Amino acid sequence: MPELADPLRLPCGALLPNRLAKAAMTEGLAGADDQPNPRHSRLYRRWAAGGAGLLLTGNVMVDGRWLERPGNVVVEDRRGRAALADWAEAGTAAGNHLWMQVSHPGRQTTRMSSSRPVSASDQGLDLLGLFARPRALQADEIREVIQRFATTAAIARETGFTGVQVHGAHGYLIAQFLSGLTNRREDEWGGSMANRARLLLEIVRAVRKAVGDDFPVSVKLNSADFQKGGFDLVDCVEVAGWLGEEYIDLLEISGGTYEQPRLVGHRGRAETVAEPQRASTREREAYFLDYAREVRAAYSLPLMVTGGFRSRAFMNAALAAGELDVIGLGRPLCTEPDLPGRLAAGTAEEATPPPLLRFGKGRLAGPASPLLLMKFLNVQGEMAWYYRQILRLADGLAPDLRLGIGRALAAHGRDEWRLARGRRRGRALRPGASRG
Repeated sequence: MPELADPLRLPCGALLPNRLAKAAMTEGLAGADDQPNPRHSRLYRRWAAGGAGLLLTGNVMVDGRWLERPGNVVVEDRRGRAALADWAEAGTAAGNHLWMQVSHPGRQTTRMSSSRPVSASDQGLDLLGLFARPRALQADEIREVIQRFATTAAIARETGFTGVQVHGAHGYLIAQFLSGLTNRREDEWGGSMANRARLLLEIVRAVRKAVGDDFPVSVKLNSADFQKGGFDLVDCVEVAGWLGEEYIDLLEISGGTYEQPRLVGHRGRAETVAEPQRASTREREAYFLDYAREVRAAYSLPLMVTGGFRSRAFMNAALAAGELDVIGLGRPLCTEPDLPGRLAAGTAEEATPPPLLRFGKGRLAGPASPLLLMKFLNVQGEMAWYYRQILRLADGLAPDLRLGIGRALAAHGRDEWRLARGRRRGRALRPGASRG
C-alpha cells in the first residue's frame, strides 16, 4: 500500500519523489510586464525546500489580453525566457518537479483586467457587477486558443519546467465550454457533452504534440460546478473517461467556480445539485474525495485530489484505499512551507489550523441580501489573507499569523489596483500589444 513518502512513476516515465503536491495558487507577483521575477524564484525555492514531490504554479496565462487577476505571469511569446528559466531552476532545486499551470480565464477576468472578456457564449458572471458581459468566441479564435496553450506548454519545457497542467476547472475558459450553463453554442463546440469537451481534448492533444511523449501533461478538472444546469459529477466521470484515452499523466479533481467557491471550502448561493453523503471526518477533510471515487470507475491513470486535506492519517488512509495517487495541498503551504516534508517523514501529524478569518456570520437570505455581500467579503478576505502570506514568503519573510482579514483585504485591493493601472500603461506603450 502506498504511503506519502513513496515515489510515483507517471505514464510518460517521469518519477515524482513522493505523493505530496503543492497545489496551484495564484501568486500575483508579476509586474506591469507580465513576466516572472526574483520573487517567483525566491518563493518557489522555498516551497521546493519544503519537501513536496510536485509543485504546481498558479495560473500562467496563455493570452495577455485576458488575465485571471493583475499580477499573473503571461507566457505567449519569446519574452522573459531567462526569468522563466530562473523560476524553473529555483522551483526544482530540491530534485522535485515543477509544473506550469497553463490557463485562460475566459469570462472570469474582472473589469480591472478587461472590459471585453470572451467565453463560450455571452452568459455573464453574476457577481456584484465586477465582471463585464463576455462575447462568444468565434471558431477561428477557438483554434487560436488551442494553439496558444500548446505554445505556452512548449515554452515551459524549453525553459526548464518539468511538466504542465492544463487548467480545465474552477470556471475558467475550458470549464465554461464544459458547462451547459455557460456554453449555449449550437456549433461543433456546444450542445452535446462530446462537443462541449472538444476544446479540452483538442488542447490536450495539441499540448502533447508540442511537448513530446516523455514530458508530464496533467489536467485539472471540476468534479462539479455545484450549479443547476452546470457541469456535474456525471459529466465529470464521462470526460475523465475520455481523458483516460488521451496521453495524460495525472488528472487533478477539484470543484467550484467564482460563483460557487467550493475550491476553498465555501458554498455560494443556495446549491441545488445532489452531493455524495459523507461521514463527519470526510466532511471536514478532502472536499472532493467522494467525487474522485466515482471518477476512478472510469479513469485508471494517476489521480490527484486537492481541497481540505489536513491530517497525515487521513492522507495515508486515502492512499492506502486506492482512492487517489497524489495529495494536493494549497493554503497550508502559505503558512507552513515545510509541511510536506514533515508529513512525509512522519514528524508532523497535521497542518496547523489558521486563525479564524471572518468579518461576520449569518445565513444567506437571497440574491439581494446584504448577507451576500458579507459572504463575498469573507471569501475575498480569506483569499487576500493567504495572498499576503504568499507575498511574505516571496520576500523572504515569515508568515504573519496576526494579520487581520480587513487589513489583508484592503492591502490586496490596493495592490490589484496598482498592478492593473501599471499594466494598462505598460501595454499601451508596448509595440504591437492588443487590448482586451
